[in-house]
Amino acid sequence: MNLTPQQRDQIAAEVKRFAADLHLSPDQKEKLQNCFQDARGKLGDYMNDHPNVTKADIAKELSSHREQIRQRVVNFLNAEQLKNWDAEIAKAKDFLGQHMA
Repeated sequence: MNLTPQQRDQIAAEVKRFAADLHLSPDQKEKLQNCFQDARGKLGDYMNDHPNVTKADIAKELSSHREQIRQRVVNFLNAEQLKNWDAEIAKAKDFLGQHMA
């Protein structure tokens, strides 16, 4: 996925803000980081297996794993954190959808 440097910076800033807003414990931070690393690895594998993949294909692949990712975070986020997670994921879908189109 080809993002401009400004888009990458904006996404990085949003992820940092999001993580801070969740008020994660050190253990939760580690577990969330592991989830993200696993997801990045799976996406990388998908992109390697499909070298001519389109942005729409990537979005579809990500959305197909969204519930699986949520189930993982349900195991270590408390109710308030999960509520914030769901709200932020909805915002991210809108943001990324604009850039994936």
